[in-house]
Amino acid sequence: MDEKRHDMSRRHPQPSRRSRRATLTIAGATALAAIAVPALAAGVSGDGKTTTSAVSTPSSAAKPTVLLVHGAWADSSTWSPVIDRLQGQGYPVQAIANPLRGLSSDAAYLKSRIKSIEGPVVLVGHSYGGSVISEAATREPNVKALVYVAAFAPAAGESTGTLAAKNPGSHATPDVLNPVPFDQGNGTDGTDIYIKPDKYRDVFAASLPQKRANGLAAVQRPINAAALEETATDAAWKELPSWYLVTRQDHALPPSTQRFMAKRAHAHTAETSAPHAVMLTRPDAVTDLIRHAATATR
Repeated sequence: MDEKRHDMSRRHPQPSRRSRRATLTIAGATALAAIAVPALAAGVSGDGKTTTSAVSTPSSAAKPTVLLVHGAWADSSTWSPVIDRLQGQGYPVQAIANPLRGLSSDAAYLKSRIKSIEGPVVLVGHSYGGSVISEAATREPNVKALVYVAAFAPAAGESTGTLAAKNPGSHATPDVLNPVPFDQGNGTDGTDIYIKPDKYRDVFAASLPQKRANGLAAVQRPINAAALEETATDAAWKELPSWYLVTRQDHALPPSTQRFMAKRAHAHTAETSAPHAVMLTRPDAVTDLIRHAATATR
């Protein structure tokens, strides 16, 4: 069966309030830096692939705006294959330039973009972008659904780094990272985290051709290490319907951690065999999940 389709069954959310304070270890911070970069349920067929059933909705209903939020070591252009498909299906789409400076400030920036959009919004986050949409979507009534694409979904009191270090399996080890000090313009220094160019393909986009991965490594946007340590104050997935795409060949954010976050959020979950940069390697899978979220919440 074509892996471009997903098998998803509805989970019925029974939100429970949890909050725990976590401490980011140095190892967790470095592992995390590399990572910073759906009525349906995930089921895996006998050949290890996933399928999905269609959702029918009135064709006359207005389509929501899809707002895409990238994570670290990426930029808004990495959504291009998904944007092409969504626009081809008639969805208005925006892909923001995530500042990657700090969780609260990044979320504030996203909130301002949300407020500028008339009508319903589906928020989509990849990697660290998931932390940002979780923080920004609270008390924003036009946000109707959250879609996590191999993304972090922290609870209040958790940091992205805490979740990054939760399970073993990431290839984002300290030796593949390149920390670069920078002047924050306010008399203090920060540390931008890059991935070394020769390690980029393995950690971020393992199934892409080497030449393509090299190009992405050259234009990668770093994340301020402090953004990975900052704890979340809100978790919008407790209140909003959520969808999660688990990437089974992910060398950055372990699939076991993705499944943990998806289950905790009571998300409609799908799985696909793809690396962390699934929006580039499996754009149809990402587009399908976004479409399910959009149609289910209209």
